[in-house]
Amino acid sequence: MKPLIALNLKTYKESLGKKGLELTQIAAEVSLLSGVRIIVAPQHVDLREATQLHSDIYTQHCDPHLEGAHTGAMTADQIKSAGGRGTLLNHSEHRMEEQAIAQAVTILKDAGLEIMLCAKNTEEAVNLAKYEPDFIAIEPPELIGSGISVSTAKPELVSATVEAVAKVNKTPVLCGAGVSNAQDVKRAIELGAKGVLLASAFVKSPDPKKLLSEMAEAIVLTEIESKNQK
Repeated sequence: MKPLIALNLKTYKESLGKKGLELTQIAAEVSLLSGVRIIVAPQHVDLREATQLHSDIYTQHCDPHLEGAHTGAMTADQIKSAGGRGTLLNHSEHRMEEQAIAQAVTILKDAGLEIMLCAKNTEEAVNLAKYEPDFIAIEPPELIGSGISVSTAKPELVSATVEAVAKVNKTPVLCGAGVSNAQDVKRAIELGAKGVLLASAFVKSPDPKKLLSEMAEAIVLTEIESKNQK
């Protein structure tokens, strides 16, 4: 698969309502122009409107429930009904017990939705790989929102996770936590990651379209360089 970019809009004021939809529109435009897959996880309240702007929309979380008496829950049925394509699970800001992860994965797969499981370290990534999600994002909690990319601060963690997960199955590994610029993206791919997951760098950027375009270009150029080397 070609490397991708996943954007978690979290619950920042800069990504709520109209502002969040504008960021989603930017992602759709950059994806179309660059040919790079760009996933957007908007705030829950903006989910249905976001799917009208971009075809690659995830939710930021999904609970391990079917329909019924689950007040306040985000379910797979809701995601599918709104036009979503998948969801993040087990983000460091919304951790889940493994039993809940297993239940949610089963429900999501039955619904035909994609799953991006987040892991805090290599050991957890290897353990979660057995559930065969569509992606695993390696995110050391201490680097999230730091502006210091894991691909720069802990490159060995990225490469080690890629290698360890590959021994379990072919689940693509993404690089998360602190990804802030095109160089971080390039480095992540060079380390074997199949893309990046980021949030604040994009949401709070003074020019999010320029930043995202540069990141997408870094993916395209890195792919070209890789093919030429072969």
